[in-house]
This record gives sequence, structure tokens and C-alpha cells, in this order.
Amino acid sequence: MAALLPASSSASVAASLSAPPGPKASEPLNIGFVLYTMSDAPGTLKARWSYANAYSGPGVATGGPTSGGFVGHYHVRYFLENGDFSDEYDLDIEKHAPGDFYDVTWIAKGKVSARGVGMAIPDGKSLAVGWRRVDD
Repeated sequence: MAALLPASSSASVAASLSAPPGPKASEPLNIGFVLYTMSDAPGTLKARWSYANAYSGPGVATGGPTSGGFVGHYHVRYFLENGDFSDEYDLDIEKHAPGDFYDVTWIAKGKVSARGVGMAIPDGKSLAVGWRRVDD
């Protein structure tokens, strides 16, 4: 198919706008996923998380709203599969209009550590969130 492209500067511009090379096979992707599910305890979410398909485990977010959905401020603690402590953050979940979409932010020591986007699961009790670590 490349033989059908004319030899012009627009072809080289298109090539220079392509995505940079991805991480090396030995480097984990900077992509994570977490499923938060409302607990029977008011203001608490149970978590099941994975980072780069290399690390995973359970977690619990506490201190959130006692009614009215996911929106609010929490403190979340994550654990590895073997039960060892992994990380903890302040967690902010905000509604992103329209629809059942959310903006999610993880904060450690007053600094944003990760950001994600979420979508409510039709059962109304779970929030699926994709996220990545950030340096801002």
C-alpha cells in the first residue's frame, strides 16, 4: 500500500505524526483497571484492581458518601493477591456529564498520582475505571 502514496512532503508529515514506539516488551504498560463495588457498609467501596496485568489484588475505599452513588471523596487502600499492603491514596470520584461516566483521581501526599475514566455498570452497584499513572 505504501507504493500507492505519492512521494510528497505530506507523506513524511503523516509519518512524523504517528504514535511514538510503544514500551519495550520488558516494560509494563502504564495502564490499570479497577472495579469498585458498593459495600453493605455505607460510604465504602470494595475494589478489585490490576496494573499492567502484572500486579493485582483487592482493596477498600472508605469515608465516601453514605448514599447517592459513587461521587465523593474516599481513602483507598490496595493489597496484593497474597494480602500484602500495596498502596493507599485519597480518591476523588466526580460525575462527568452526560451519562453514567466519571472522572477519577488518585492523590498521594497532596500530589496527583493517577487519573482515570469510569463508567457505571448497569447493575448500579459497580463502577469500572481505566486509569494511568501521571507525573503532574
